Amino acid sequence: MRDFIDRHRDAFGVEPICKALQVAPSGYRRHAELLREPDKRCARVLRDEVLARQIERVWQANMQVYGTDKVWKQLAREGTASPAARWSG
Repeated sequence: MRDFIDRHRDAFGVEPICKALQVAPSGYRRHAELLREPDKRCARVLRDEVLARQIERVWQANMQVYGTDKVWKQLAREGTASPAARWSG
């Protein structure tokens, strides 16, 4: 949806598009702000970004056959993530 709004915002405006899509304009504006200033993202999002790259690396290195548990155990062996962190919110 955000891409759609980005593509059509100049022609129709953000508010009318958000109204038609039943999306809060404030949510779209927050998204746009975070794209302009990525350093404002929360610590969880930044950590998830790092972990996603590590997960992809481990998965690719193991011929794309490792499942969730094996990837997580490999990351724990490398010290990237502790098993206790897996269950914390």
